[in-house]
Amino acid sequence: MLTIVIIAVIVIAAVVLFLVGRGRIRAGGGQGLKRRFGPEYDRTVADHDGDTKAAEQELGERVTQHASLQEQPLTPEVRAQYRAQWSDVQEQFVESPQKAVTAADALLAALARDRGFPDGEQFEEQFAALSVHHAAHVHGYRSMHTAARGQSGTEEMREAMVEARSLFEALVTEQPDDPAPDRGSPQSSDPPKSRDGNGHAPWALNRRHAKGNNT
Repeated sequence: MLTIVIIAVIVIAAVVLFLVGRGRIRAGGGQGLKRRFGPEYDRTVADHDGDTKAAEQELGERVTQHASLQEQPLTPEVRAQYRAQWSDVQEQFVESPQKAVTAADALLAALARDRGFPDGEQFEEQFAALSVHHAAHVHGYRSMHTAARGQSGTEEMREAMVEARSLFEALVTEQPDDPAPDRGSPQSSDPPKSRDGNGHAPWALNRRHAKGNNT
């Protein structure tokens, strides 16, 4: 009988600790989650019609599910390929914004997958995981995903492409724990401010788009 009581007490204690632990993740609540997610915190609250408790529950669940995810490094060759593909997408934008945005959306999904995030075919799951690790950069990805489904005008698509570039850079840029690149490779000699395979700066889309509108 005593043994049963002891086991029951241990089980109850374990359940209490589990619930308290989950509560702390969510309750860092106002402050912890808000600091971690930044603008994504406010957007989630808005999605829940101002219900802070519901928003924090959702964000807390994202942390529980995805905080342990380990991002995978890219080889210099793969990194260069992604930069070249992004540059090509930017070149397409002036002539065909919708096609370019759709291609960029697919490219970001593939890049995130290669870095170890959930497959892009499940956008919400991939987005949730990205928001835990790259909260400052995910807004543009959501906007671009919406635009890729034909729900935005040309100016909105342009803005989405520009904003999504920050997530692309966060994912494609070498991480501190990545293997050291071969200093003899062409990638290691690229100018530090050249962000794609053709040496275009991040604001290239703005200038090229403006030029296209003036002709």
